[in-house]
Amino acid sequence: MKQFYSSKYSTLDKMIFCLILFSSGFISCNKSDHFQVQDYIYASSFSSDVIDKWITMQIRLERDATGIPNVAFVRYYAYSGIAAFEALAPSTSLDIPIALKWNGLTNLPRPDRSRFYYPPACVNTALAVMNRSIFINANSVDKAAIDSLENALNTSYLNANNPDLIARSNAFGQSIGEAVFNWSETDGYKDAMDPYTPPVGPGLWVPTPPAFAPASTPYWGNNRPIITGSIDNTQPGAPLPYSEDPSSPFFKMVKQVYDVSLTLTPEQTAMAIFWRDIPGVTVAGHWVSILQQVLRQTNSRLDKAALAYAVTGTCFNDASISCWQTKYHYNQVRPITYIRGVMGFTTWNSLLTTPAHPEYSSAHAVVSSAISDAFQEIFGDIGSFTDHTYDYEGFAPRTYNSFRAIGEDAGNSRLYAGLHYQPSIDAGLIQGRKVTANIFDILGLDTKHDISPIKKD
Repeated sequence: MKQFYSSKYSTLDKMIFCLILFSSGFISCNKSDHFQVQDYIYASSFSSDVIDKWITMQIRLERDATGIPNVAFVRYYAYSGIAAFEALAPSTSLDIPIALKWNGLTNLPRPDRSRFYYPPACVNTALAVMNRSIFINANSVDKAAIDSLENALNTSYLNANNPDLIARSNAFGQSIGEAVFNWSETDGYKDAMDPYTPPVGPGLWVPTPPAFAPASTPYWGNNRPIITGSIDNTQPGAPLPYSEDPSSPFFKMVKQVYDVSLTLTPEQTAMAIFWRDIPGVTVAGHWVSILQQVLRQTNSRLDKAALAYAVTGTCFNDASISCWQTKYHYNQVRPITYIRGVMGFTTWNSLLTTPAHPEYSSAHAVVSSAISDAFQEIFGDIGSFTDHTYDYEGFAPRTYNSFRAIGEDAGNSRLYAGLHYQPSIDAGLIQGRKVTANIFDILGLDTKHDISPIKKD
């Protein structure tokens, strides 16, 4: 568009082009717009730089956050992505087909189709609103960093565009950010930590060492899914029947965890620690870092990046709800409890500290298979991918030949960590994939070729 607006085109050429846009309902004759044709540009015309910068900020904010259950961060990833995606409504044809699918999100602000908007400015303000609202307890330095990033990006936009255009785009982004955040606050997460008395009996979960903390987020499974129907028919069957008989399948299943712990190789140990997702970074922080790296590797444009941010986050979020329903339905005992109390290895410790919630199914397996399958659907086969998330900690990066391999690596790492039984991991991988399959079917996205809604008869 900027090339069109250059001096080599006559005034008549520009007026004819404006009339074409006007006849299509894309622009108005408002004096404030000054017929600036270069201002009406689809989101696909822009790099995903604005999303890249806000992902970096979100990872920082998660790293610095304290007192928040690990699973809670999946919401931040998902709702931020939806805000970024919906902020592009003025500059993509995807707003209506998908917006109607967001469970409970009604009266979402819509753009004035007769006016221009600047896509990066819309996204910038929407993500500033989301992060400012989500991380309300951030320290003063991080709060200032949010303001600084928003202002720096807006200044760069103002340097090359009509101030009225940027102000209008900021206002739309603000309205989207506020609407999405307010909607997110009604998904039930505030009740996830309500008082809970776990059932008592053989084979049932009890608080685990060293902290012996009470059950974490026992009602997370009651949260509202982002996509209606996403978790339908995703529950795995019952875990192996509990038994303390050394010849039983259950005993042998636990013994595998114990035996593996005695023979861990350096590679297995590195795998477990890499997917520990260091306290303060979180599982969601790790996966949004992977998203950032994939967007860079694929040179994704702004529209594709926003779609990927929203949909992968949605799969992540809804998979966690499905998983927590399983966990607190079966309340299965953790390996450390069985190995110490039944097998008699009273001083045994898992490589990583056991989380404060029941064992079945494996959360890492469920959410990682869900989100990795979403990456595969959206980006297809991008060849080799190397995850550099923890380079800053001195960890060796891990390289994968497919997105599904990343999810499987994350899930299987929990056996080496001493936290999960292999059948719980295997069931979790299937469970997560079912959630993502549901979501893509419901949204009707043909992401293997482009990001257009599938045309159905």
